Amino acid sequence: MKIKKGDKVKILAGKDKGKIGTVSKSLPKINKVIVDGINIIKRHNKPKKKGEKGVIVEVSAPIDVSNVKKEA
Repeated sequence: MKIKKGDKVKILAGKDKGKIGTVSKSLPKINKVIVDGINIIKRHNKPKKKGEKGVIVEVSAPIDVSNVKKEA
């Protein structure tokens, strides 16, 4: 895998096609990368303690390496 943490990449496919971002984490075993601010999903977290409220958290999901291109 030629893309590493800190590289600037352009998204080639998916809902964020054409956007540019920085790789925050590389996952070479599953051939994916996590790009800051790209491929955002919403996770619903249950309350842990009594009286606490549940929250919806936005998280960047991994993208397959074949769908990103290193920017110069």
